[in-house]
Amino acid sequence: MKERARLIQQILDEHFPNPKSSLFYRDPYTLLVAVLLSARNTDLKVNQVTPSLFSKAPTPEKMVELTIAEIQALIKPCGLYLTKAKNIWKLSHCLIHYHRGKVPRSLKALEALPGVGHKTASVVMALAFGYPTFPVDTHIFRSAHRWGLTSAASIPQVEKELKKLFPRKSWNRLHLQIIHFCRQYCPARGPHLECPICTRLLF
Repeated sequence: MKERARLIQQILDEHFPNPKSSLFYRDPYTLLVAVLLSARNTDLKVNQVTPSLFSKAPTPEKMVELTIAEIQALIKPCGLYLTKAKNIWKLSHCLIHYHRGKVPRSLKALEALPGVGHKTASVVMALAFGYPTFPVDTHIFRSAHRWGLTSAASIPQVEKELKKLFPRKSWNRLHLQIIHFCRQYCPARGPHLECPICTRLLF
């Protein structure tokens, strides 16, 4: 299994040596909001709404000056916008009152914010603060099974097993590499005869 993981990492490094997040953000706060909005949405869709949202409310203090209805109107193209607007307003309020308006540098503190789950907190810790995490989204969950890296049924268990297979220093890079790679070479549907990883491992 370790050899399989090393081969996959080598292929990912060849195709995406310096991966970047597809989300547009300015700082830890705007990243947090963008990642929250990305749940059940494409990054492209999120990037369509965040410029207008962040032009009006680039900080928690500015965000709570808006009503929830105003936030809903700004993010309406995103799925689950009614609930997400409420959570964005509430988490902004929490940041002001419990964290001096700053995004906390702690997984536990982030996960305590309204609407922020483990994956969202992990992405923020990785991208904003460089803390080693391995956020597992649908791309990573699917590819980890397809490439024979795990047979675990739950996201927490898949994350745990991937962390054992890959060096800690590579976790943040791998998270982005797999997402970019799957979008381009190994989508959920269709044959994978052109996928550089599947062709090496499965065919």
